[in-house]
Amino acid sequence: MAELDTTTQCGVEKVKLKRPAGGGSAREVLQERDAGQLIAAVEEREMSVKILRRMESVFTVTLTFYCLFTVGVHGDSFTVLQAPEFVSFQKGDWPVSGEKIPDLVALTMGFSVQEDLSWPGLQAGPLFQRPRANVLVVVRGVDSLALPQSVASYPLENPVPFTMDSVAETVHSLFAEDTPVVLQLAPSEERLYMLGKANAVFEDLPVTLQQIRARLSQDGSVLSSLPLNSLSRNAEADLLFLSEVQVLHDITALLQRHRHLAKDHSPDLYSLELSGLEELSRLYGPDSPQYRDATALLASVLQKFGQDVYGLYGNSSVVEVVTVKAFEAPLTRKSRSILESRQISNPGSLYNLAYKYNFEYAVVFNIVLWLMIVLALAVIAIAYNLWNMDPGYDSIIYRMTNQKIRMD
Repeated sequence: MAELDTTTQCGVEKVKLKRPAGGGSAREVLQERDAGQLIAAVEEREMSVKILRRMESVFTVTLTFYCLFTVGVHGDSFTVLQAPEFVSFQKGDWPVSGEKIPDLVALTMGFSVQEDLSWPGLQAGPLFQRPRANVLVVVRGVDSLALPQSVASYPLENPVPFTMDSVAETVHSLFAEDTPVVLQLAPSEERLYMLGKANAVFEDLPVTLQQIRARLSQDGSVLSSLPLNSLSRNAEADLLFLSEVQVLHDITALLQRHRHLAKDHSPDLYSLELSGLEELSRLYGPDSPQYRDATALLASVLQKFGQDVYGLYGNSSVVEVVTVKAFEAPLTRKSRSILESRQISNPGSLYNLAYKYNFEYAVVFNIVLWLMIVLALAVIAIAYNLWNMDPGYDSIIYRMTNQKIRMD
């Protein structure tokens, strides 16, 4: 009988037949050869299945790490910190585009937009209720913040630069007589736009970097109340970040001093842009202790800032936070000078002076101008015709001045 000799090569067993010297029948040799080939085929198939399972597990692990990596890199978010009950935000993972954020803010304030926003995260609310204020804080240099006490959070896609100018113009045009508060501020860039009662309320708000740094050295600043940890009071980037934190603190302090603003019928709009974390990330790196401490500090400050503003407006305000690692294009917008912004209006004047300018000034001016011109021309024409009018022989003027009639 033939003997089986198995040798392993490249993980697959090959069968070799050894025929004894004494010989044997050809049928037995063929049966033994077929059995060896069958065993080799079965073992080869089992080995292929094992290789496929290994490749599948490796692919799954690789795909998992890739998803985690992409979420960490492109994790920009739009977070709703506070919102009243009649402004319904649904929890989910629906992405919102950066260019649609002004329209989203307008819808939360009860205004209409030019294009319909087909986004399921915001549900339609009651027609006769609108929040008294909307506060939007844009944080550059971080993709997400640890804000556990938030209403909802959504991923942000297409993080292009945007402005709230359209919403500000809508607020002012609809509520011009009530003079709502409109404040747009970027402390690091010294960019400020104030409208309405904001000129009187935030008159003492430090807006330039020199003013804010002077405020940091005064009593009651955030340097004496917040844990700085690895942040330094002498580093330029650290002071820039702390200056933005100081501005948030001063805004809530001034609003507490003017609580009557939250009781009027006109909605207020606040838009703040913070870029201190972006400077810290550029200087120290995203893995540095300064950046980690600043991120944790800003998250706690924003959480308290949202709660304070929400309480000041009687639980009727919307507070949103947009975190973006970096915008896809440089931010360009039309802004006004800090010195010129306070000349817009002066509602806190001692003599209660009216506004010097509003958006309807050109219309009213043209109406009054052309009406006066038309009236002046009409008066001149009527006077000229009366002066040269011929009364004729049948008029009272002729009969009363005629000497012959008087003698008769």
